[in-house]
Amino acid sequence: MRRVGRGFWALLALGLGVVAACGGDDDDGGAAGGSGGAAVGGGQPGGGGSGPGAGAGGGTSAGGGGGGGPVGGDACEGAEEHEGEGTYYDFADGSGNCSFPATPGDPFVAAMNATDYAGSAACGACIALTGPKGSVTVRIVDQCPECPAGDVDLHPGAFDRIAERAAGRVPIRWTYVPCEVSGPAVFHFKDGSSGYWTAVQVRNHRFAIASVEYKKADGSWAAMGRESYNYFVEPAGFGTEGPYALRATDVRGGVVQNEAVAAVEEGEVEAGGQFPACE
Repeated sequence: MRRVGRGFWALLALGLGVVAACGGDDDDGGAAGGSGGAAVGGGQPGGGGSGPGAGAGGGTSAGGGGGGGPVGGDACEGAEEHEGEGTYYDFADGSGNCSFPATPGDPFVAAMNATDYAGSAACGACIALTGPKGSVTVRIVDQCPECPAGDVDLHPGAFDRIAERAAGRVPIRWTYVPCEVSGPAVFHFKDGSSGYWTAVQVRNHRFAIASVEYKKADGSWAAMGRESYNYFVEPAGFGTEGPYALRATDVRGGVVQNEAVAAVEEGEVEAGGQFPACE
């Protein structure tokens, strides 16, 4: 189901006000899914991304206010603050447009609006987000195609940290922060990868990824094209003669590199270290 325009919600809110004035039951209507309306559903995970809105039922879930989400540290100096609206989507499970594997039971995940998703540039990044009730840190795993710039669509459990569930849509402020990862970053090769077509994704990274390159036979580095599903692809492949060399650069200029990648078929290999923390 697609995002419904604000004009619709305004008309609906007006209609509900008339009903209330005539003696309507204040408990009717279930959970709010926006500034004045019923819940709005989303798309399918991994396809069109999430959709803003509340699920069935009103009230709140356990979790309370205050900070939450053991996935990020403090913002680096000079980090830009964003403003928008926060919503939630019921099928949030860690999977989605970013092509990460599902992480059932992890509520600290979210979908980024299309503008800030930027063709998968936000995938795997962590943001610290504040709403009316409290704060939470989440990892970006999906896209919300119809969310305006600045909006974030959250796992219901993460939404509960910043607002009452029944609110459905609330004002938020958020900033990119380093993810609190352990161990090295990882190069993950997509199913179907070979020396003739190679697709690589970076996982377990501290900051958002800016680029991925591979070393050609002549010793020069070649940039791989970024896809909206969060893989970097070389359509002609790396060739059939290994070992191969890969390096990734994050948005702060940090670099990890592995020049002894034995194979490029589906699977994972350490990226040669972790991206530096804030200086």
